Amino acid sequence: MPNQDGDEDSDGEAAAPVECWLCSRPLGETTVLHHPVPKSRGGREVVPMHPICQQTLIANFSNSELQRHGLDVEAILMNPDMRKFVDWVAKKEPDFHAAPAKKKR
Repeated sequence: MPNQDGDEDSDGEAAAPVECWLCSRPLGETTVLHHPVPKSRGGREVVPMHPICQQTLIANFSNSELQRHGLDVEAILMNPDMRKFVDWVAKKEPDFHAAPAKKKR
């Protein structure tokens, strides 16, 4: 059966929506490919994220902190500000946008 784009996966089922690496909500029309380990720190892998999630992440962590956490989302969510943000944004639409908080570092 075709999905919204008219595509089918190999089993004839519609493909599951791609989720944000940080908040696990389905991605909307606007997405960013984020380097969990910053490129300046040798990061090559990218993950899909909502722009608001990426902005909040970089407002709360320095490049060296992001390098230490790498792909460990659970470690990032141990930060109280990030947990509060993810809990708050969980009820928002995929293309929700708001001005990010000022950098905490």
